[in-house]
Amino acid sequence: MKAKRFTAAHQSITFSRRMMLVGGAQAAFGAALLARLGYLSVAQNEHYQLLSESNRVQLIIVPPRRGWLVDRAGKPIAINRSDFRVDIIPDQLDRPTETLRTLTQILKLTPDDVDRIIKELKDAKGFRPVQIAENVPYDQYAAVTVRLPELPGVQPMRGFSRYYPTGPAVGHLVGYVGAASAKEYEAEKNPLLVTPGFKIGKEGLEKTLEQKLRGQPGGQRVELTARGKLVRELEPKPDRSGQTIQLAIDAGLQEFAARRLGEESGSCTILDCLTGDILCMASMPSYDPNSFSDGIGQTEWKMLSQDERRPLNNKILSSLYPPGSTIKPMNGVALLAHGIDPDEIVHCPGGYRLGNRFFRCLGRHGAVNMRRAIAKSCNTYFYAMGNRVGYDAIAPFAKRLGLGEKFDLPVSSQSYGTVPNSEWKRKRYEDNKRLIDRPDWTSSDTLNASIGQGYLIVNPLQLAVMASRIASGRALAPQLIGRHTKPGDPMDISKEHLDVVRGGMWEVVNGDGTAGASRLPLPGIEMCGKTGTAQVRKILGSQRGQGGDWKYRDHGLFVFFAPYDDPRYAGSVVIEHGMGGSRAAAPVAKDVLTYLFDQEKAWAALHALEQNWGGALAERTARRQSQFEALSKQGATTA
Repeated sequence: MKAKRFTAAHQSITFSRRMMLVGGAQAAFGAALLARLGYLSVAQNEHYQLLSESNRVQLIIVPPRRGWLVDRAGKPIAINRSDFRVDIIPDQLDRPTETLRTLTQILKLTPDDVDRIIKELKDAKGFRPVQIAENVPYDQYAAVTVRLPELPGVQPMRGFSRYYPTGPAVGHLVGYVGAASAKEYEAEKNPLLVTPGFKIGKEGLEKTLEQKLRGQPGGQRVELTARGKLVRELEPKPDRSGQTIQLAIDAGLQEFAARRLGEESGSCTILDCLTGDILCMASMPSYDPNSFSDGIGQTEWKMLSQDERRPLNNKILSSLYPPGSTIKPMNGVALLAHGIDPDEIVHCPGGYRLGNRFFRCLGRHGAVNMRRAIAKSCNTYFYAMGNRVGYDAIAPFAKRLGLGEKFDLPVSSQSYGTVPNSEWKRKRYEDNKRLIDRPDWTSSDTLNASIGQGYLIVNPLQLAVMASRIASGRALAPQLIGRHTKPGDPMDISKEHLDVVRGGMWEVVNGDGTAGASRLPLPGIEMCGKTGTAQVRKILGSQRGQGGDWKYRDHGLFVFFAPYDDPRYAGSVVIEHGMGGSRAAAPVAKDVLTYLFDQEKAWAALHALEQNWGGALAERTARRQSQFEALSKQGATTA
């Protein structure tokens, strides 16, 4: 009996322990559950509220309006204009095949467009729009709008596209915009870049100033059910436009210079001699950035890329040329600094003998001093004086005046050329012995460099800077952004030396120099300059400047400033294969400077020229049209 009572008591105690263990575990679990619920509802409240809100409300990105580019007076260079587009919201699309067939008929979509849309619709999710067409004509936009009740998911919109009022005149300067590539998207991982209708800078200032011009996107907020159905549209978030950026450029001058260059392959660069502001950077022929922004066709691209006049190349920054005789004013400054008397006479018999080789001059100039040598472009004088002081003494002055310099400008690339000397040649030989047979600098090298040939190559902007520094006596740095008033710092070059060189440049135009036909038609305003002719290939003296085919003719160059007594503007003109600076380049400088002082007279002269060019222009236009048609047929055959 006692054993039974002991067993029952023992079982009761065991059962109680189990209950306590189970109850304790349940209590611990309950406490943990309550703690977790408290943590989620209190500490993580904001996090899950945001997740819930993101499920309920979806944001459709609205691209911002791109900032404007304006000239120094506020005149628009790159702006936005209203346009029409049509998108599809995938989650609102009920009958994809019928809808796409209707849109194809209304918008005249190509098979390639249809294939692209189908592919993007397969990959699309939610309310992110898929682009159907942009830059839609108003009649097509209206036709889509009228039929919206039968086109669920179709979203016609009014937006903005980039527009360049002067077209090709600013092509190389501002570049163009286009849709972001896959590589560009991967670099930023910004969903704005894949938003239909949004474009980024691809070239020129549009590219280098992208972050300032882009602006901040807005958004259209929509409320959805748990299954993604639209409930209502909420208050939108407005976008913020990009910055308006003022350039140093004079838009009127830029357009005039581009038109004055006409069908020539060349460039015109003009700087303000007080501040270094770049007033004009016209490189022709050019491309129309409006065509690129709208989407250029393969045939048109092929024509541009195969054109021997290189319309896709910014000749001011990317093309390099032997400067020819335009370098002689710089040589004069260097020679004077090394003790050459500007009145010392050198006799020119038509060339200069060095050993058993005779280096020819452009003529038989007789007795010339420095000023006369610049005016008549006497090679013999600079052969003799250059050989006396050596080119290692001249090269540092070339660099001080801007040659071979890479300027701090908002551009994606610039070629800065070569100012050679003995050290440069020795290093070049060590780097690649095949390029240079003789590693030591020779007297022949000095003679060639002294007249702007040989290893010396520069770009047109550097020539313009050289002219501005000689004219002003200041270390002007070219500036492209903003309108400046602070003058450059004075250079450590004697004013008397600069006056000698300026006097020679005055005679080039206003005396009996090489550019007498290009005097300014403006009483009391005199242009100073220096012509240059740069060989493209080695030819006999009797053939110089002829060359047969256009691509073998000599380049024509001209550097200049005006007025003589108080320089305000300086610049350079380069005409590729123009067969001489006085013939091709100086007349352009004359007309662009006339524009700066008397616009009415300049436009009258340009209109007369354009009438004379009419026949040649019509012929070239017809030739381009035939090339376009041939390339189109070739593309169709290949396809």
